[in-house]
Amino acid sequence: MDVATATAENVGATVKDELAEKCQKLFQAFLEEFQSGDGEVKYVREAEELIRPERNTLLVSFTDLEGFNQELATTIQEEYYRVYPFLCRAVRNFARDHGNVPLNKEFYVAIEDLPTRHKIRELSSMRIGTLVKISGQVVRTHPVHPELVSGTFLCMDCQAVIKDVPQQFKYSPPTICRNPVCNNRSRFHLDTHKSKFTDFQKVRIQETQAELPRGSIPRSLEIVLRAEAVETAQAGDRCDFTGTLIVVPDVSQLSTPGVRAETSTRVAGGPQGFESEGLRGLKALGVRELSYRLAFLACNVAPTNPRFGGKELREEEQTAESIKSQMTEKEWEKVFEMSQDKNLYHNLCTSLFPTIHGNDEVKRGILLMLFGGVPKTTMEGTSLRGDINVCIVGDPSTAKSQFLKHVEEFSPRAVYTSGKASSAAGLTAAVVRDEESHEFVIEAGALMLADNGVCCIDEFDKMDLKDQVAIHEAMEQQTISITKAGVKATLNARTSILAAANPVSGRYDRSKSLKQNVNLTAPIMSRFDLFFILVDDCNEVTDYAIARRIVDLHSRVEESVDRLYSLDEIRRYLLFARQFKPKISSESEEFIVEQYKRLRQRDGSGGVSKSAWRITVRQLESMIRLSEGMARMHCCDEVQPKHVKEAFRLLNKSIIRVETPDINLEQEDELEEEEQQEEGNNVPNGVNGVNGVNGINGHANGINGHVNDVNGHDEPSSQPKPSLRLSFTEYRRISNLMVLHLRKAEDAEEEEELKKSAVVNWYLKEIESEIDSEEDLINRKSLIEKVIHRLVHYDHILIELSQAGLKGSESASTEEVVLVVNPNYILED
Repeated sequence: MDVATATAENVGATVKDELAEKCQKLFQAFLEEFQSGDGEVKYVREAEELIRPERNTLLVSFTDLEGFNQELATTIQEEYYRVYPFLCRAVRNFARDHGNVPLNKEFYVAIEDLPTRHKIRELSSMRIGTLVKISGQVVRTHPVHPELVSGTFLCMDCQAVIKDVPQQFKYSPPTICRNPVCNNRSRFHLDTHKSKFTDFQKVRIQETQAELPRGSIPRSLEIVLRAEAVETAQAGDRCDFTGTLIVVPDVSQLSTPGVRAETSTRVAGGPQGFESEGLRGLKALGVRELSYRLAFLACNVAPTNPRFGGKELREEEQTAESIKSQMTEKEWEKVFEMSQDKNLYHNLCTSLFPTIHGNDEVKRGILLMLFGGVPKTTMEGTSLRGDINVCIVGDPSTAKSQFLKHVEEFSPRAVYTSGKASSAAGLTAAVVRDEESHEFVIEAGALMLADNGVCCIDEFDKMDLKDQVAIHEAMEQQTISITKAGVKATLNARTSILAAANPVSGRYDRSKSLKQNVNLTAPIMSRFDLFFILVDDCNEVTDYAIARRIVDLHSRVEESVDRLYSLDEIRRYLLFARQFKPKISSESEEFIVEQYKRLRQRDGSGGVSKSAWRITVRQLESMIRLSEGMARMHCCDEVQPKHVKEAFRLLNKSIIRVETPDINLEQEDELEEEEQQEEGNNVPNGVNGVNGVNGINGHANGINGHVNDVNGHDEPSSQPKPSLRLSFTEYRRISNLMVLHLRKAEDAEEEEELKKSAVVNWYLKEIESEIDSEEDLINRKSLIEKVIHRLVHYDHILIELSQAGLKGSESASTEEVVLVVNPNYILED
């Protein structure tokens, strides 16, 4: 029968869904009758809350449904999308029976406690319309928009009002006017005042690293949120979404360039209005390309596993009682037992990193990073971060990446990334254009995804400078500010950063400072609370222990891992300990100030104990955060001096320069002798070995000769030379004195003072009071000449010039050599 010839009787007739109406009655009976453990009707009190203007969703437990009527629960699970409007009607009737609610107010139902959780990868068209629960991490959120749920249209021909036209994710006018004498099919006007709208938001979720099969690309899915569910998930959150899989038109595919022309050509002369019905292509070739895609309509959003992870791991509002209620009696007893452990510090370190031998200081620093300090807010509203940032610098094969991987696997909200493969937008946030609405939206980067967690960045030194600058704000203020493409936002990045970096030259050079060894700027370095330097030394005992540990790990995997506490037990203890907010006592406050003054004085005085970088107020704040972390670990409400002492010791270990070996000034002579011996007999006797023409080495032989003359013996040439060694600190002091003297002479344009002999004489005159004998004078002269030789040929701090320019002619006299400071050399403080 043609719709155009419909009679008045069958135009208004609708098909009744008996199954859905039966579900509505049973569901309303469930809301009226289901009682909780104390005998009260459970959902009456919640229905009374729906009177409030901002409330319109009733949260129902699926476990309660199963306990009340198993058949009803099964039907709702299998036919969820079909019966959902009828469930909402049951909630509306239930709310009207128990409260004075407006007649035009719409109500919705949200279902929680669904037993089975599915991964994004497991979703297929078989699950369309059924009630399922999926988990994932939110990577993109869209603004909240009003969505047309039920439209009221006005016929432009007969002025008839057509009410309650359902809208299915796209604008859908009536197919025909309901007036039996009007045949209008296309000319309708939407009455926005009488139509029903609801809040609508799209978010995109992605598979988490733990669920991702090795070598696979993470899959993503769009989630549609309505009513009270909007704005419950932020970028970076790991959540469970309860709802159903639906099919929606793929607007981005329909509006792709080139498609429109092809479609209009194919349907030219045919009926209009069917260009976007989901099938298109070259009909002659039998090509069909679907313009629909899968999406997920969620009715409830909950953080993932709030007991041991998700947002709740670092939620500051939790109390000991609320955490205790989330645990079983046995779990709570274990947490209490751990808090009484006298050796808790050591046991937590060994249990957290059982496969890594040694590096105890690094383990302690990472453990305190997981506990963290106490975030604070000043009266002016300024936030003071409580998260601790740690950087590990070291030679290859010193377990740097293993530390990062262990933390990523342990922490419920950790993101692992590589510095070289990450851009500034990938680390912070990117502004991208939405495919459908063409609006700019924010897509979360690694630091936002690790909000309230740990961001592990490997190869930190390989990052480009512009990318390093992008995380300055995130490391100190713990926010990310974006002003791009008309989008201005300040986003949270409350994360601890655990970074690993390699030295500039591949291996750590002990003779240089930390700043010279790593390719990091001073602002970035000051934002790290702890710097740990791992040097691969040849030590028979250590090498044997590491080799045994690795061989045991490969041969007996289960036996080699010795944990006193399991990872779940440590997570529970972290959750409990982090709810403590220790206050600094007056005694500890004085102790912190004294230790900070010591660090500043030592840094200003220089010497052997000079720090690896400048001590600033940030190091004072680091000491406070580490002290609070120690107090939290021991479940204390007050920071005690012993906690400050351990924090100072850890900070002290971190910022002291790596112990540098003595400078062997004879080593250069030995290397030159070996090179000249390899040249064979082609070298004249007068120049061979370490003889007169060879500049500084000639002086050294002269010294030895003088010493022999003094002793009255002509020692054979095979006698070993006296070893000339200088401590690194003394060598640096002498070189700095020379550089300052030469620069002063250059500024005064005193050429005579720049001659090598004049520099040697100046130095000997400076230390005149320290010389006791002629032999001591000769030795000091030899020493200073060898230091000059090293500064010229090895450290390249000084440059030798003859009267003709650079020293290159062997005929030039040593006395004519002029010394100038390398213009590229920067004198260290």
